[in-house]
Amino acid sequence: MRETLAAVPGETPAAYRPPAEAADAGSAEAGSAEAGAAARSAVEEKSGKRRNLAYPPAPEPLPVPVMDNHTHLDFRDGLVEVGVRQALDAAEAVGVRGAVQVGCDLESSRFTVAALEADPRLLGAVAIHPNDAPPLAAAGTLDGALAEIEELAAHPRVRAVGETGLDYFRTRGGGLKVQEYSFRRHIDIAKRLGLALQIHDRDAHDGVVRILDAEGAPARVVFHCFSGGPELARICNERGWYMSFAGTATFRNSMHLREALLLADPQLVMVETDAPFLTPHPYRGRPNASYMVPYTVR
Repeated sequence: MRETLAAVPGETPAAYRPPAEAADAGSAEAGSAEAGAAARSAVEEKSGKRRNLAYPPAPEPLPVPVMDNHTHLDFRDGLVEVGVRQALDAAEAVGVRGAVQVGCDLESSRFTVAALEADPRLLGAVAIHPNDAPPLAAAGTLDGALAEIEELAAHPRVRAVGETGLDYFRTRGGGLKVQEYSFRRHIDIAKRLGLALQIHDRDAHDGVVRILDAEGAPARVVFHCFSGGPELARICNERGWYMSFAGTATFRNSMHLREALLLADPQLVMVETDAPFLTPHPYRGRPNASYMVPYTVR
């Protein structure tokens, strides 16, 4: 491994640290170094909770390399802006040899294809997120957006269509029919192009399985950020569908995920960050990045 990639466990990778000028300014404003750090790294969430925006320290490197199956390098979080190559360098330093950059609208899917050209350690997935389908349909632009997704999916390093699926948490009523239509269209694209399907499934396990069975699932299906329990794990085992576990599996209140993981066929288990979201314990709530995968793996 290149010397420039050397990881220092317990220290935040250099690319994820705020500039010294920002740190100094924050300390001066707060009146002390400790108070300054707290002022810089905590913000009010809509819920009223305060959130630490500092990126966590690097974990011990993994002895065997893995891939981050699902990340969003274009989504900004935390106190710094990190480039694609910087993010992948930090990940490689701890044994994460690459990542799947996932698009969830036209803008992020275009970014995905551009990122694939920038770094060979990336593979890509492109799609219209289920929650974005209803407003596009209302504007009369959903079919045009799906046509562009199919064009972007033809890139040789795009290996999946996704994230697509159903979300019964954020979308209700008439929007659900639009989600189903969009999901079926994505399934068709994946099958015709011979690509995997990355599933977004939030509170919609039965609906997702129903549509996959009705349409005929692609040869490779991945449940991104697997959120089901033992019953869905059994279904995935039976059908040969992959289960990609994120930092949520480390949360104290996620016993159902750990029960599912115990039942899952090990050959169907994948790992992901869904960065910058779902940072694993003990750093839950802070910004996430691909270099955090080893916490979830262990």
